Amino acid sequence: MIEMLNVSKKYPNGITAVNDLTIRIEQGEFVYVVGPSGAGKSTFIKMMYREELPTKGTIKVGDFDLVKMKNKDIPYLRRHVGVVFQDFKLLPKLTVYENIAYAMEVVEKNPKIIKKRVLEVLDLVNLKHKVKMFPNELSGGEQQRIAIARAIANMPRVLICDEPTGNLDPETSWEIMNILEEISNRGTTIIMATHNSQIVNQVRHRVLAIDNGRIVRDQQEGEYGYEA
Repeated sequence: MIEMLNVSKKYPNGITAVNDLTIRIEQGEFVYVVGPSGAGKSTFIKMMYREELPTKGTIKVGDFDLVKMKNKDIPYLRRHVGVVFQDFKLLPKLTVYENIAYAMEVVEKNPKIIKKRVLEVLDLVNLKHKVKMFPNELSGGEQQRIAIARAIANMPRVLICDEPTGNLDPETSWEIMNILEEISNRGTTIIMATHNSQIVNQVRHRVLAIDNGRIVRDQQEGEYGYEA
């Protein structure tokens, strides 16, 4: 489903964030991306949804060739790749319903389909009762659950989560993790960059450890492996 071949990313300031990286992630896998700050995790993640382009190498996500892709085709890629951020990135002047619906409106989905799907994903994240609220009326955990609902509204085949529990307390982090597990069980590929050693060690999945821009460990049912 996701394939990187001899991928490197060197920034104009001379820093090489990713160095000759080759990896394959199959449809339906749940993969943690771990490593120290500055190791290249964010660059690795951003290249999967075409926020960053590699300096060399090839990246394929499903049928999309991300290196050869024209900028005008990026929105089509992002119908298949949902992204969840540490800081939620909800639109403050839109309600919960409108935030999720907006993700479907931009790809011109039928209004009836939008309404049905918004209520479905709100049900999945247990926030149907907050449908008319605005982001500033929600807790951090609720905002992250809405961000996840928005990211899966278009039923992407891949969900990329960049530190999704980074700003949340432990109990709320487990709530988010339970939702991600449910999404994974429905067949979505999940790639989750995280510093949360407890989650990685207790909910075992494949672990990719990145250090100095290289994959130093690729372990099924892996451990976090760093001092928390």
